[in-house]
Amino acid sequence: MLLQRTITALVLLTVALLAIFQLSSIYFSLFIAAITFLAAWEWLALTDVEKPVSKGLFFAALIAPMIGVTFWTHFLEWLAGVMEWPEVKDYSDALEWFVIVPVLFWLLAMLLIRQASAQLLVVDVSPRLKAFIGWLVLLSAWMFLTKLRSYYGPDMVLYFLIVIWLADISAYFAGHRWGKDKLSPDISPGKTVQGMYGALVSAVVCAMGLWVFYGGIQSFLGEMPQLAVLMAFDWIILSILTVLISIYGDLFFSLVKRRKGVKDSGVLLPGHGGVLDRIDSVIAAAPFFYAGVVLIGRSVFS
Repeated sequence: MLLQRTITALVLLTVALLAIFQLSSIYFSLFIAAITFLAAWEWLALTDVEKPVSKGLFFAALIAPMIGVTFWTHFLEWLAGVMEWPEVKDYSDALEWFVIVPVLFWLLAMLLIRQASAQLLVVDVSPRLKAFIGWLVLLSAWMFLTKLRSYYGPDMVLYFLIVIWLADISAYFAGHRWGKDKLSPDISPGKTVQGMYGALVSAVVCAMGLWVFYGGIQSFLGEMPQLAVLMAFDWIILSILTVLISIYGDLFFSLVKRRKGVKDSGVLLPGHGGVLDRIDSVIAAAPFFYAGVVLIGRSVFS
């Protein structure tokens, strides 16, 4: 099992790196869309959507805005070049306001999981609400991962994924070494508060590594040390909040699986379960991280 899990992880890592650094923006968007469709299929199974018509409508509701967003963005980029109209980017940026919706959803989900996890396991949820939640979180993850890649480059996507992956690893080891207080025993008995602390510490390490790697020390010793400190603080806060949301995103999907009575969302990835099992944290954190990058208002990669 360990060998199988390791091989799958290495294959996934290789595919992810090739996609991030080798694919053009449009093909990266299609790549993320394909992963989103696989995750959507698992979501429908977890939420007991079995009728072919219902599945077809769900996928149509995903595909239509994907096509619309992609066409709108590339059309405006073409228009800006043809008409020498740089202000056209403002119309493309209008789509960024949509990020408020998934960010508020994940903040609400975090609050409910913290305060009423036992009730969430038994509360009746309508099929339409389940479908809407799945549509919202999957579409927003696709949209803001692709925007992150298009606007801020592959390095930013890699940093985002490193933050999530390192947090997951750190939570595992910190939880096994020091874990004693359950984070959400009703939903995921294996997760501990100490594991969460380990994940948050890893976020600080990632942010400081980013700051150092991209000239933070030189900036601090140069003419604008205050600006260098502020930039480091910005990325530390963003990385910590991103990891926190990712943890509760993981718990949210664990809640959905526990309500269904299954351990994994699927069997597509040997040793890892389903696609949702691997990207649950990414789904939750992507809109939040993108919003944070926009609010910071600059990229250390430029």
